[in-house]
Amino acid sequence: MKKKLLITLGVAVLLLAATWYFARTESAATTTLSVPVRQGIFEVAVVTTGELEAKQSENIYGPENLRSIQIWSEIKINELIPEGTVVDSGDFVASLDQTEVVSKLKDLENELDKLESQYTKTMLDTSLNMRSARNELVNLKFAMEEAQIAVDQSKFEPPATQRQAVISRDKAQRTYDQAVENYVLKDEKAQAEMQEVAATLDQARRKKDRMVQILGTFTVYAPKPGMVIYQRDWRGKKTQTGSSISPWDNTVAVLPDLSKMISKTYVNEIDISKVQKGQPVRITIDAFPERQYSGIVDEVANIGQQMQGSDAKVFEVVINVNQSDTIMRPSMTTKNEIITAAFDNVLALPIDAVHSNDTLTFVFINKGNYVVRKEVKTAASNENEIVITEGLEAGEEVLLSIPENPDDLKLITL
Repeated sequence: MKKKLLITLGVAVLLLAATWYFARTESAATTTLSVPVRQGIFEVAVVTTGELEAKQSENIYGPENLRSIQIWSEIKINELIPEGTVVDSGDFVASLDQTEVVSKLKDLENELDKLESQYTKTMLDTSLNMRSARNELVNLKFAMEEAQIAVDQSKFEPPATQRQAVISRDKAQRTYDQAVENYVLKDEKAQAEMQEVAATLDQARRKKDRMVQILGTFTVYAPKPGMVIYQRDWRGKKTQTGSSISPWDNTVAVLPDLSKMISKTYVNEIDISKVQKGQPVRITIDAFPERQYSGIVDEVANIGQQMQGSDAKVFEVVINVNQSDTIMRPSMTTKNEIITAAFDNVLALPIDAVHSNDTLTFVFINKGNYVVRKEVKTAASNENEIVITEGLEAGEEVLLSIPENPDDLKLITL
């Protein structure tokens, strides 16, 4: 009797234990989220953030040839119309600070007054000097004629007197000839001096005209119809009211061609080897996430650059946007998915569903009432999924998280 009781109690304990075990595994299988193994296209993408720009645009320039009037410093923008303003050809865009040019113009006008006075003085001095030289020639010619008359009258005089008259005539002739030569030299010198003063004066006048012309371009107008977009300087900052332009880069703003857009983005040095010209891209605009566009990689930089505020190196990548849309505006932020690889008809799982240890890679399979571990082999992966090459079939339910006591679960190897 006692023996039968012990047997009955033992069977009851075993039944309770079995019930608890299967209830636990069934609970684990039913309470843990699972996903089916997906079969289809698998893509590997490099995801980046970019900014829309017009592929082609026309710059709106400020004053040109500032260096020709000795303007070397930056010119401040006093006023610039708001970004996004639609303008017609000839509409006002910006006004620039004229202080330095006006100051130089006043200095040049003062210099010009001095040069004009110098020109007048040189012309008067030259006229007086040349008149004096001409009068001297006339007097010397008279003296030469008088000496000739003395020679003619000395024919009846003693030889010594005749000889003295000839010598006097020859001296008068020589003095006259020398005076003529000196007059020619004086005339050439006077002309050279006048030409020099005139050239200096003309140069100053032309410089003033050029300065006045350049000063007129300190008010900037639109060269054609379009939407005004602010220009970025070499530091990436937008040129706006209060900013400055330099004699080497006088771009004030830009009129973009909105019919053809690009997304300019930067790829980190880890992923840049995956990106190549011609790869397809999925593009979404942060402001309109419900709209999706396609694109293609057009340019990949060969040389990296330092990212501001970081030690990381990035490479500039230019993506052509295939479609045009009226909502697209320069400077809009884009999400770019550059498709670096694609596979057809493969099995894939979320990365969170695949686990590994030192020796193998495995998943947890939901068998309905219980869970098992199963070894798998993997291949390419992207941000969300990983390709399964062996160990699973399409549609099998795989747990997304690790169940309780995973080491106690049965392991199915390949």
